Amino acid sequence: MEIKGWKYYNHAAIPITPPYQNPNVLPVENGDIWSMEGYPLLVRYTTDFDCGFETNWWYVIKDTAFDLNSVKAKRRYEINKGSKYFDVKLIDPCAYKTELYCIQKAAFSVYPEKYRPQIDQETFVRDIDNWKKFIVFGAFFRETEELVGYALLSRATEQWIDFSVLKAHPQYEKYAINAAIVDKILRHFSDFLTDGGTICDGARNINHETRFQDYLEKYFGFRKAYCHLHIIYHPRIKWVIRMLYPCKKLLQYFDSVKIVHNLNAVIKMEEIVREKR
Repeated sequence: MEIKGWKYYNHAAIPITPPYQNPNVLPVENGDIWSMEGYPLLVRYTTDFDCGFETNWWYVIKDTAFDLNSVKAKRRYEINKGSKYFDVKLIDPCAYKTELYCIQKAAFSVYPEKYRPQIDQETFVRDIDNWKKFIVFGAFFRETEELVGYALLSRATEQWIDFSVLKAHPQYEKYAINAAIVDKILRHFSDFLTDGGTICDGARNINHETRFQDYLEKYFGFRKAYCHLHIIYHPRIKWVIRMLYPCKKLLQYFDSVKIVHNLNAVIKMEEIVREKR
């Protein structure tokens, strides 16, 4: 069953609207949300976007044009280093299907096993045909002209762009490939940002061990837009969370197990919601 305004993602129902727009919660209140395709185990949404005071949930956004001269010298050097080694430009992903798969596979290979995704080449390559909704940037290593990194962005509204994916071959990270890609994206969307647009890198990350959002804040002037998190569980699993929540510290000892790691992420969100009350 399709629920207007909502989508299924990773066992959860989440709004398809940008976080600055409060979602239509009627399907949640009347229970229709549990019949949507995929059959979610929980609903996650936020309210009070960019409320102006600190909360324990946020989105990382860029809503001003990037000024390289405002960056500290050491960080400016790193960004310029990336631009020296890589030519980053808009690409047609259908022309680079094999290269994109190799980048994705190499990037996933260094993920911790507890949340390392499985990737099937045939499925991944076939799905690239559906990337037409994305704005795709490719990073080419200047010495070999090989595609070794890419980023996907999607325009949710005229004033909102989601920074959906950035993947790079790990062996090129020493050449500041991530800096090169982000710098190019911000320069490409300079007028968009100047005119009041926003690029969003997503919500607070509690499932992956990454400092990428901190990196965006320190190097490129992204900031936290604070808001309030709401979690509602399917009636069949609500009791499971209540039972396991007191054991949250014990469960952390088994976080290396994939299913426990995913459960710990849910319990962490539950903790955040309870702190708000």
